[in-house]
Amino acid sequence: MSFSSLGLSEALVRAVTERGYTVPTPIQRQAIPAVLSGGDLLAGAQTGTGKTAGFTLPILHRLAANNGRNAHAGHRASIRALILTPTRELAAQVEESVREYGKYVNLKSMVMFGGVGIQPQIQQLRSRVDILVATPGRLLDHVGQGTLDLSRVEVLVLDEADRMLDMGFIHDIKKVLARLPRQRQNLLFSATFSDEIRALADSLLNHPALIEVARRNAPAEAVTQRVHLVDRERKRELLAHLIRENRWRQVLVFTRTKHGANRLSEQLTKGGISALAIHGNKSQSARTHALAQFKSGALPVLVATDIAARGIDIVELPHVVNFELPNVPEDYVHRIGRTGRAGAEGEAVSLVCVDEHKLLADIEKVLKRSVPREVIPGFEPDPRIQAEPIPNGRNNRGSASSRGSSRNHASARTRTESTRSLHSRETTSGRGRPAKTTVQASRKPVKIPTLMGG
Repeated sequence: MSFSSLGLSEALVRAVTERGYTVPTPIQRQAIPAVLSGGDLLAGAQTGTGKTAGFTLPILHRLAANNGRNAHAGHRASIRALILTPTRELAAQVEESVREYGKYVNLKSMVMFGGVGIQPQIQQLRSRVDILVATPGRLLDHVGQGTLDLSRVEVLVLDEADRMLDMGFIHDIKKVLARLPRQRQNLLFSATFSDEIRALADSLLNHPALIEVARRNAPAEAVTQRVHLVDRERKRELLAHLIRENRWRQVLVFTRTKHGANRLSEQLTKGGISALAIHGNKSQSARTHALAQFKSGALPVLVATDIAARGIDIVELPHVVNFELPNVPEDYVHRIGRTGRAGAEGEAVSLVCVDEHKLLADIEKVLKRSVPREVIPGFEPDPRIQAEPIPNGRNNRGSASSRGSSRNHASARTRTESTRSLHSRETTSGRGRPAKTTVQASRKPVKIPTLMGG
């Protein structure tokens, strides 16, 4: 199957081909026809499955085919497609894809997020913007100042909706929805289908198609996983040893906290291994610089927190290291999904101390299998060391209660793009439950097969 066989215009197929893509991924094979049909969509896809192209390509096709609609808008065209993302990095990545895929169609796009000056964004909004990719906080800043017209949005996309709920954006999402026209196409993409996601889908989507292209909470099959047991105080030493001995050149390292990311990057750099940290307290220019250096290969180690890493999309990233295991097991799947993409092989290494044995057990329950353990000679754990409590962790608590605790903690974090306080998540009842694998076209259901994998 080719992209042209999915019904995309010649201009879009040309742009896709120039990027080196010839065969659509499973999510693209299903999502593109579903979006082109005009109906709502609820799609479950892990990172690295090609989901961004799965919605940007058909949106570009539909808007380009009806490009005369904005003629009535006067000197300033209204926003026609709105794509909401949880983080700045993901917003920038998505808008870059919109520009590259849409290079041969007459549509204009813009990215909008906090952490940078608002005046240049206001100036850009005075000219034509067809497709807006934004984070919720800065979007509402513009809405409050009256610098943004959302009254004619034709398509709304909530990308990585599960992460947006985890970050406490449900209130902001509701405020944005209140500004949009009732008649529009809604597309919701999520790596997991929690009860909260289904409640949001019920309130937002109208008889949507339901597409799932990967087993829920399943990592890419191409990722080799292993655990190195080590004492907590020797983790940094072991990480440096692995990088040097294996001659790793591009390593994404995860920590639980911003402070931990800063400290580890500084210690590695002092030890002769160049590293930078990326997290919500870093300025946007610092985050952009670090990510660009890492993508180019000039920076061998990037240390990140879970939220900051959302949106990092690096082709053939070879190594992901969990310097500290995440408190929520599903976050482990998101982390290691940064490698092993698009058929490439990847390696995920976790450095696990005695404090984290319960976290590891919870992760293995989600994976439905054990992760191989390996002790590196010279770094054998001291059996006399006792486990210590992990702040907001689960080494001494049950899975059910602690999951709620850790997610409530996530909702209390400082937002990465503004100084507003986060709120706990809410759910709402809605107007249409998903009809699995059916696409609404003129309100006539059409069956589409569900492909697994990807």
